[in-house]
Amino acid sequence: MGLFCVVVSLVLIYTLNQRFYSGDWHEIKRTFLVCSLSPIKLRTCPCETTASLSPSPCVGLSLCVSLPAFAEQILAEAKSAIRRMMESLPKLGGLALLLLFFLSSSTLTSVEAYDALDPNGNVTIKWDVISWTPDGYVAVVTIFNFQQYRHIPSPGWTLGWTWAKKEVIWSMMGGQTTEQGDCSRYKGNVPHCCKKDPTVVDLLPGTPYNQQIANCCKGGVISSWVQDPANAGSAFQVSVGAAGTSNKTVKLPKNFTLKAPGPGYTCGPAKIVRPTQYITADKRRRTQALMTWNITCTYSQFLAQKAPSCCVSLSTFYNDTIVNCPKCTCGCKNNATDPGGCLDPNTPHLESVVSNSPSNQPLVQCTSHMCPIRVHWHVKLNYKEYWRVKVTITNFNYRMNYTHWNMVVQHPNFDNLTQIFSFNYKPLTPYAGLNDTAMLYGVQFYNDLLSEAGPLGNVQSELLFRKDKSTFTFEKGWAFPRRIYFNGDNCVMPPPDSYPWLPNSSPRLGLPKLIPFTPILAYVLLLFLHL
Repeated sequence: MGLFCVVVSLVLIYTLNQRFYSGDWHEIKRTFLVCSLSPIKLRTCPCETTASLSPSPCVGLSLCVSLPAFAEQILAEAKSAIRRMMESLPKLGGLALLLLFFLSSSTLTSVEAYDALDPNGNVTIKWDVISWTPDGYVAVVTIFNFQQYRHIPSPGWTLGWTWAKKEVIWSMMGGQTTEQGDCSRYKGNVPHCCKKDPTVVDLLPGTPYNQQIANCCKGGVISSWVQDPANAGSAFQVSVGAAGTSNKTVKLPKNFTLKAPGPGYTCGPAKIVRPTQYITADKRRRTQALMTWNITCTYSQFLAQKAPSCCVSLSTFYNDTIVNCPKCTCGCKNNATDPGGCLDPNTPHLESVVSNSPSNQPLVQCTSHMCPIRVHWHVKLNYKEYWRVKVTITNFNYRMNYTHWNMVVQHPNFDNLTQIFSFNYKPLTPYAGLNDTAMLYGVQFYNDLLSEAGPLGNVQSELLFRKDKSTFTFEKGWAFPRRIYFNGDNCVMPPPDSYPWLPNSSPRLGLPKLIPFTPILAYVLLLFLHL
């Protein structure tokens, strides 16, 4: 059926295109007014001219077309094309028919965990077997965050897997399982966990030293690779029993899951790699693990959350218009339909209301966009050889402090960034020869903490760019960012046609040749399907 629709669409587009530009509209007696922005809504209107674009109650441009005999002739041509195709199908071989079937029925349904600004970013879990035991092995599991700007915030990571056989965990250091499971078959020494699918979390800071190992006990918080590489890893040690006792008998765990702290990560299968090597403290000797396997996990914002978590607003010095975040960007909660879904900042005794409301749900300030985070980009000043931008990040969440926050901005003028005030800056260059992406984050002990919603719930900075005469312009929204990420999540930008324009310019509506026929095509297809 998909192939038939493609053929019908091509025939209709070709026929409509030929009729429109050849002026063959002699049969127009009574027409339907089709709104190009609302293809399903049809209104009748008298139209005696030929192929005229006329104003209408619909928004935008409308097209007066005739659909009695004109549509019948188009449908006849479409049916004729389909009939000829059906007659030729028996002449095709079986392999060709099978190929046509797959082409007509295949669809792309997978969600790729790919980030264009960090194409190689991932979380790698390394499992190093460091010694054998009478019934298993001891391993050090390390979680490396190789993502440039996406960190794992509080309450931290949660790692799960499924054992290949009937393994148990005798003991752990630097981490613990959330459940022990059924260990009733053990009479003396009871294992730490007997579950087939254990779930491990990090220990909290302040854990006794005899339960710690290196890089553990951070509450599951892991920094991004660029912002703080020294804290971009976490580790725990596990003693596994009822398992293999050699490289040939050990079975790799499977079905790894990583929550950081919620969903969003997809982990691949464990793969045996070259054993990890260690250098002694005096740097004169190298040792290595007995066996090592890696698991790679990638992030997808589509899997992590159904709604966006931040948005962008824009303004300039040359236009009084302030382009706010699109309405209902992160939801349309209001106290009328969802009591307690948001909080009016003018509520009496605001602090008391926040403290007495349930703490397991986010509490966002009532706004038109309903986003916890808003990034405002203001084109502030224009000099002879430079131009200046002010960036403000506002927190509208009454229950969330963003520690070690970061923001990624893509703009073509970052290759000529001259100075930045009160923010740290690191260029991100995932592609050779292209320097248009910057990572901005707070200065430690100054503004690296974005406080909860309120008078102190914002951070701001200014950026000074040198003009490149070959590319610089204020026209067509060039001065605004191409995309913005906050803490690794893509922020929703306003539509380009709403950007502030220069006083002597205005947005132009481009209308390709075949765009006016899109609603007509949809209507004719509906008629065809009901025949």
